[in-house]
Amino acid sequence: MKRGIALGLGLLASTAFADTIKIGAITSLTGRFATFGKMQKAGFQVALDEINARGGTRLELSLEDDGSDTNKALAAAEKLVNEHVPMIIGAYASGITKPLSQYLARVKVPLIVATAVDETITRPGNAWTFRVNNQSSVYSRSLGDLFGRLNAQKPGSIKTVAILTSNDAFGKSVQADAVNQFARAGYTVVGKDTYDQGLSDFRPILNRYRAQNPDAVIVASYEQDAVAIARQIKEVGLSPKLVAGVATGFALPSFLDGAGSAADNFVVAAVWNGDVTYVGAQNLYARLKKVLGEEPSQHAAQSYAAMLAVAEAVRLGGTTPEAAQQALLKVKLSTAFGPVSFRTFGGYQNQNSVVGLITQIQGGKFVTVAPASAARGKLVFPRPK
Repeated sequence: MKRGIALGLGLLASTAFADTIKIGAITSLTGRFATFGKMQKAGFQVALDEINARGGTRLELSLEDDGSDTNKALAAAEKLVNEHVPMIIGAYASGITKPLSQYLARVKVPLIVATAVDETITRPGNAWTFRVNNQSSVYSRSLGDLFGRLNAQKPGSIKTVAILTSNDAFGKSVQADAVNQFARAGYTVVGKDTYDQGLSDFRPILNRYRAQNPDAVIVASYEQDAVAIARQIKEVGLSPKLVAGVATGFALPSFLDGAGSAADNFVVAAVWNGDVTYVGAQNLYARLKKVLGEEPSQHAAQSYAAMLAVAEAVRLGGTTPEAAQQALLKVKLSTAFGPVSFRTFGGYQNQNSVVGLITQIQGGKFVTVAPASAARGKLVFPRPK
């Protein structure tokens, strides 16, 4: 397998042009996270095409495959550090990104995080890690806001909640924040479960939820798990008023295809959708779809924005790791993904502030239904049985 992949207009070699800067990136082009890696690669490519078409300093991307494995990701990072890249974007999954963050902080090379949501990546974080995408609490806050509005419209609409997540950095971060937030807001958490990678039969857990009869079920899972859980929710007759998926596997077009009618009216907490009203979002959606040959997910848009942040840091003089670290602190962009700047707030360090969205699967498509300022459709609630 060829580990390094050069991306850029004309596949430019950095030694051929004095004004070309090589940037490193690490994602999962193979392994269990490969679908997400494909989305990231498309986002990088669309951004590079846009950046290099402007003229001036060109960017070349050295893209490394981590094979969905932490040790391979760390080896890839060491390779890129030895190539003297000023910045590295990576990786996809939180469980891989957190060790990358720690390693690159030790060797003092900036890491730009595009998709990993584990709270601890930027809280407390470190001076060398910059996150473009959201932290996991954005998802639970969005769902909490939605539940609050439903209860304001009709008291008692949502009182009880069950939460099922993967047993990894991503899932644990989502569950910890969601359990704390919903319990603090006065909801009764009737179930809080995690599952290990490789589990395919979720019916014992789902049957228990059916007996507990929660008003809402929240699930945070990766690609194949999301499809299996959706199908088995339908199979066991679990019918809460609302089923919510937390981005990741639920935000992929392959979830729509794999789950089919079982996904009807699922709510998905997300941070970008093809129908958002950010300037240039529709154009970005079309460009991503052309590169991918399929519907893009938020992971592609996040990666696009990360590459734009890197380009802006280079423009501001970030051509060495030390200079890039300082330049990233000055980045302030409006992008088709949303605003991008890195701030310290609420215990987070170098964290972009990202607006959460609620989408719902209606007619086989993701439709943004909240917040009201971004809504392009109306929420179907309660979910038809």
